[in-house]
Amino acid sequence: MTTQVIVLNGGSSSGKSGILRCLQAVLREPWLAAAVDSLVDAMPLALRTGTADGGIEFAADGGVSVGEDFRRLEAAWMEGVAAMVRAGARVIVDDVFLGGPESQARWREALAGLDVLWVGVRCESEVAAGRETARGDRPTGMAAAQAESVHRGVAYDLEVDTTHTESLACARLIAARVE
Repeated sequence: MTTQVIVLNGGSSSGKSGILRCLQAVLREPWLAAAVDSLVDAMPLALRTGTADGGIEFAADGGVSVGEDFRRLEAAWMEGVAAMVRAGARVIVDDVFLGGPESQARWREALAGLDVLWVGVRCESEVAAGRETARGDRPTGMAAAQAESVHRGVAYDLEVDTTHTESLACARLIAARVE
C-alpha cells in the first residue's frame, strides 16, 4: 500500500513545521498540511484564551491543558483529516501528542484502514527552548516541558532529530520511507 498519511509528532519548537514544508517540496505527489496550530487558530477566541471552560489553555510556565470542548472539536478535525485522505488527498499531520500514547490512539482510530507513517520529531530541550525564545510566540518553558514528554509511550516507524540536522535533511529521510 502507498503511504497516505505522515504523522509528525514532536514538542513545541522541535522543527515539525519546517519539516512539513520541506516534505511538501521534496515529495513527488502534492501533500496537504494539517497542523494542530491551525486547529487551535480556527477555534473561537474564548476557547483558546482560557476565557471559556473546556478549551485549550496555555499557562505562563509553558504548560498546556485541554478541556472537553477542545477534545470534541479535535476529534471532529481528526475525522475531517481522515475524510480528506479517504477522498484521495495525501496529508501530513503536524501534531503535539500532549497525551502521549492516548493522543496516538485517537489518531489511530481516526486513521483506521489508512497507510500511515508515524514519525517522531525530536530535538534536545535546550535547542528547542532557544528556538522558542527566537520565535517569541510561545510561553517560555513550553518547548522544554514537551521535548521528551510527547514521545513517552508513542510508537514510531521512524524518528528524526532536528537538534543538529536541518529540516530538509530530515524531510529527505522521511520521504525515502514514503512509498
